[in-house]
This record gives sequence, C-alpha cells and structure tokens, in this order.
Amino acid sequence: MVFYALLFLCFITSIIFVQHNHFLYERSIAKVIKVKQVESTDMVDMYNNHDKLTTQHIIAELKNGKEKGQSIHLTNEYSISGAFDQSYRVGNELFVSVDHDPDNKKPLTGDIKDVKRDQYVLFVAWVFIFILLIVGKKQGFFSIISLVINALLLSYALDIYVQHPNISLLWICGIAAILFTAISLLLVNGFNEKTYAAILATLFATLLSLLITYLVLWLTNENGLRYEEMQFLTRPYQMIFMAGLFVGSLGAVMDVAITMSASIFALYETNNAISVKALKASGLDIGKDIMGTMTNILFFAYISGSIPMLILYLKNASPLGFSVSMNLSLELARALAGGIGIVLAIPIGLYISIYFVQRKRRSL
Repeated sequence: MVFYALLFLCFITSIIFVQHNHFLYERSIAKVIKVKQVESTDMVDMYNNHDKLTTQHIIAELKNGKEKGQSIHLTNEYSISGAFDQSYRVGNELFVSVDHDPDNKKPLTGDIKDVKRDQYVLFVAWVFIFILLIVGKKQGFFSIISLVINALLLSYALDIYVQHPNISLLWICGIAAILFTAISLLLVNGFNEKTYAAILATLFATLLSLLITYLVLWLTNENGLRYEEMQFLTRPYQMIFMAGLFVGSLGAVMDVAITMSASIFALYETNNAISVKALKASGLDIGKDIMGTMTNILFFAYISGSIPMLILYLKNASPLGFSVSMNLSLELARALAGGIGIVLAIPIGLYISIYFVQRKRRSL
C-alpha cells in the first residue's frame, strides 16, 4: 500500500508538473484561447481523390519567453486527410515562432511549428505502468525496469554504430540481443532453471532463424526485396536489414521460449514422476496451440505499419503488384524470418527445458 501510495503521488506530481513546464523549453509555446474557421475549399486531384482545405484563425496566449502572457495571432490551414497538418481547438498548446514588430504597434503574429504533446504521452505512459503493475504486480514492476534498460541499451548500441561505422552493426545487435534476452528474462522470471532454459532457447532459435534467412537471401540473390526505403543510408543496407531482422524477431521468439519453458517446468512441478514422453507430448501440444497465434501477431505487427503507404500507392493508381512489392517486401521478409524463429523455438525450447528438468531430477 505504501508503494502504490508513493506511485500515485508520483503520478499526480508529474501530471501537474508537465502542465506547467513551459519554462524548460527554449521554443516559444502558446496556448490556444480562441479558434475561428474562416474558409473551406474543396479539392480534387487527377486521380479523383477528394480533400478539403480549411483555414483557421487562432488567438493564443504565449506561456514562456519575453512575450509571456501576450496574445499571438496565428493562421492554420488543415486538410481532412491530415497527412502534414491538423485542426486545433481551444486548450491545445503549440510550439510557435514569433514575428517581432520593432515598433510594437501591431499585434504579435507568428507561425505554428508543432504541437506540445508531452502531457498526453506522459498520461499514456502512466496508464501503461499502472496496467502492468495491477496485472503483473512484482513481475510487472521488473518488466518496466527491463523495458527501460533495454531501450537504453538499444540507444547505446545504435550510437556506437553511428560513431564507429567500421564496426559491424550485426555484431553490435548480436551482443545487444544477448543482453536483451538475459536482462528481460532474468529480471521478470528470476535466476532459475526455467529462465536459463528460456534464454538458451531464445538465443539458439533466433540465431538459427537468422542463418536460414541469410542462406535464403544468398541463394535468391535478394531478388524481390525493395531497399528503396533505405536509399538515403550511407551504410551497407543489407547488413542493417539483417540486424533489424535479428532484433525484430527476438521479442516473439523470447515469448515462445519462456512459454515452453514455463509449461514444461509447471508440468514437472505438478507431477515430479511425469515421464519424458509425456513431457514431450504435452510440450508439442502447447507449442502447436501458440504457434499460429504468435506467427499471426508477428505478421500483423510488421504489415500494419505499411498500410498507410500501401493505400497511398493504390489511391494514386499504382498497380497492386508494384504497390505490394514496394511497401511490403521487406515487411514480409521480416515476418517470415520471425515466423521461422517462432516455429524453431518450440522444439528447441522443449528439448532444452526437458534437459534442465532431467538434470534437476538427477540432483535430487
């Protein structure tokens, strides 16, 4: 109760602070106090795509800087699609640039640069934390810690590659993957045979899926893969793609590995006399049940990010085959590589877990 009281106090304090942290920003921030729509124009392009441009006149109050407390007049033009713009309403906080009048005779004017969203991001982060703690309790708390540590590790790994381009990103991500796996599983599940089995299964299955993917790409000479989205990189894009495959499939493989390990050890703890044959049969049944759902999760997670661009291509009369090839070739390759890792993690996790169970039996 003391912990949750302190956590709730931190929640309230951070929410109040982020509502009044304008002084921390160098850019000028203005809070919208009045909005008026003055004009709407219907537009149709050559592909019969309809849109509407609407102009808003906005009066906002500056919240920081030398002009703090003064009103500023802004103009905003937004479309229904909202690709590069959006409508604003009273209460929104905006980053603005101020046009200074040397004579100070005219009302302040300026341009809208961006929206201040830190309060919304913070609120969603707190919702995520509370859900994790309510459902997972102690394990949820360690999950949050492992997530923060892994995010910092990934940022550090990428920074190393940016600063030292001669070092292979694949090796950097390989070392990072070992740390990700060990930190995540050890923090959440503790130091025990179940965790050790899951770590080994995760690393073996991920490495094997990466080797299979590399072999397939080498045999097919990477035909059909469109690397256009990486065209501005000044580094070897094939290696970066493989490193992304490595890290991307790790989470799903880790999930399957710990599921298999936890299931086998749960069966053993329920019945210490259970035979290896029964463990294998039960483990394979569990693996078959989770295999389909996990591969679907990975598929949808990768494909969903390309849906907007796919619709954009199709709406502008691009052929279906070309649109799919341009936007989904890399995502499908990632999903297939991760799916291979998931499937491999089932037998690998099963036999490694049985090995640890047998070793535990012998030590009794």
